[in-house]
Amino acid sequence: MPYRRRPRPDRWGRSRTLERVQELHDAPLAPLTTFRLGGPATRLVTATTDAEVIAAVREADAAGTPLLLIGGGSNLVIGDKGFEGTALVIATEGLEIHGTRVELAAGEVWTDAVARTVEAGLAGVECLAGIPGSAGATPIQNVGAYGQEVSSTITEVIAYDRRGGETVTLTNEECAFSYRHSRFKADPERYVVLRVRFELEDAAGLSGPIKYAETARALGVEPGERVPLASARETVLKLRAGKGMVLDPEDHDTWSAGSFFTNPILTDEQFAAFHARVKERLGDGVQPPAYPAGEGHTKTSAAWLIDKAGFTKGYGSGPARISTKHTLALTNRGAATTEDLLALAREVVAGVREAFGITLVNEPVTVGVSL
Repeated sequence: MPYRRRPRPDRWGRSRTLERVQELHDAPLAPLTTFRLGGPATRLVTATTDAEVIAAVREADAAGTPLLLIGGGSNLVIGDKGFEGTALVIATEGLEIHGTRVELAAGEVWTDAVARTVEAGLAGVECLAGIPGSAGATPIQNVGAYGQEVSSTITEVIAYDRRGGETVTLTNEECAFSYRHSRFKADPERYVVLRVRFELEDAAGLSGPIKYAETARALGVEPGERVPLASARETVLKLRAGKGMVLDPEDHDTWSAGSFFTNPILTDEQFAAFHARVKERLGDGVQPPAYPAGEGHTKTSAAWLIDKAGFTKGYGSGPARISTKHTLALTNRGAATTEDLLALAREVVAGVREAFGITLVNEPVTVGVSL
């Protein structure tokens, strides 16, 4: 029998999909982001069905009103002045499992969805446990961690095409996935993700092959081996928690967007120049991280670059600092402004560029501000 989760009732016992669209004015956006930063939106609309999402988008487009889409808020840096326009919270629900096929509504909480697939005995996203945010954001960023990326299991994305004014279904190939990138990220004003479909694997209760060396070490296996699904998920959650990458309202190290910078991908020429800078700065015996990234390209570690440029864990003296658990996370210590955060980010970017000749690129989406 296929599994279908019914919409969760609200505190009065009514299905959320039957509620009226919620609309607020001059509404604070900071509580809707994991950074807990940003000014208010002129208008805030919360949609709980695909039809409500499409109606809100069409209304904004017809009026020429700027539109900001918000899912889990885990990848947003919103300026202190806020957003002059309509902010649309996508709070749709729906999780269906038919054999090895899974369909998620865009507003589904990603961590909950991963847990449900593990419970169902399906492999393919178990190493993406603990990543904050909504299911609809996963194809936009081509979310990945610990040896898995959603692009390897997504079969289709159902989206509203703002340019064509219609709902479309895009295949995996049409999504144009690459490292932390996709067709949706390349053209952010065009598509609104409504649903995401996955093809997972029934491996008799086992995970997919463990690809990430750190995960394999923690599990006590060799890369390429499989382990019980629950063990893979629990191990990844522990690894992430140790780096402050699992949301905890009491832990300011998690008041972040996770990894703030993407890992640089360098051409052979760029990597050779970088290697020379490393040798000059750190000595002959230091080898920078290097991972194959396609013909003629090498990926290196942003966290390593930040640390070796002198920005260690806990760096900073103001209300925005580098996490005490992971150098790749910039955090709000409780009283920061967005400008405080950006000042720290700019300092890190400039320091890494001066030390190694590499310009880091921010992973979170900036709204009304830029580095």
